[in-house]
Amino acid sequence: MSSELTERQAMLVLNALPNIGPITLNRLLAELGGDPRAIFAASAATLEKVKGVGPAISRTIANWREHFDLAREEQRMAQSGADFITAADAGYPSLLREIHDPPIGLYRKGKYEFEHRCIAIVGSRRTTLYGQSTAKKLAAELAQLGFCIVSGLARGIDTAAHEGALSVGGKTAAVLGCGIDIIYPPENLALYRTMESEGAILSEFPFSRRADKQSFAMRNRIVAGMSEAVIVVESDVSGGAMITARFAGEQGRLLFAVPGRIDQNTSAGCHQLIRDGATLLTSVDDILSELNYLGGLRPAPIAEKPGAEMAVSSTGLTEAEAAVMACFAGGAILGIDALAAQTGKPAAELSATLMMLELKRLVAKRADGAFEARSA
Repeated sequence: MSSELTERQAMLVLNALPNIGPITLNRLLAELGGDPRAIFAASAATLEKVKGVGPAISRTIANWREHFDLAREEQRMAQSGADFITAADAGYPSLLREIHDPPIGLYRKGKYEFEHRCIAIVGSRRTTLYGQSTAKKLAAELAQLGFCIVSGLARGIDTAAHEGALSVGGKTAAVLGCGIDIIYPPENLALYRTMESEGAILSEFPFSRRADKQSFAMRNRIVAGMSEAVIVVESDVSGGAMITARFAGEQGRLLFAVPGRIDQNTSAGCHQLIRDGATLLTSVDDILSELNYLGGLRPAPIAEKPGAEMAVSSTGLTEAEAAVMACFAGGAILGIDALAAQTGKPAAELSATLMMLELKRLVAKRADGAFEARSA
């Protein structure tokens, strides 16, 4: 039977078989030399020597065609432009290989191969405008610095995080709790399509698998597992984001929580996480400090859009940044309108430039919304 399948086909079949979890699958691969075809060639007695494998699982493996239509799955993948990556592939998120129960493979749409370090931003589906704007701002700033933003494509905070990363031309990835062909919520169709071309959509579930409580929890372990840090923006005490936070703790990932109003349940989970030891997050600086990215260890900022001025001066500033900094000479305090009048640049471009100058700790935003240069 092993000769009938390629190695990748064998992984695809194993990944789809019912009632065999990733821990058991990884044990089978380890015990039988790492080649998934050896699992199908092995006798029931050999399989059942592996911890967690009993007669029911060995029968499922022997009779896999009764449980999974490989030809149909491959046809669906070809029609939708999806591929199936395994832990041996470059596009498989590197940190995900290190968790206790990594998926043996992932369906993927989009060709992004996770060259950037990942940070997850998660939270409630029922969110406030404060939560949405905070998630977008954090995602945009982190993406601008070169991080890939990971979330779950759900309503609320997840959507805001993906949109924030895309708004600055950054990379973002969605991990689904269902088959990769199911777009939920349906209003995120346009976002899904954009992420196919600008980032990646991932799922460990076969085509047409509907989401349930178990699949969402499995999705959340991947979101945390592929990320160096998890940020919870808004969540009540029983939200799905709290499950992701628990996985982050179990997997040794950094965990951040954004505080909210004490009279709103939408932030009760964040406050509980902070009480339990999560790092209180007020700005991107808090993340950079914890990650201790200094010098060459910090991810490279993403390139500006084509046509933007990218020349860097001896001070380490782009031409656009140097032009804005020149406006603050003599202690000037300026709003975006005044900067636009002096530089002739549009407000949207100035906002992005000011954000980078803030991150470089060269300018500070005042309470009245104007900006001033920081003292040396």
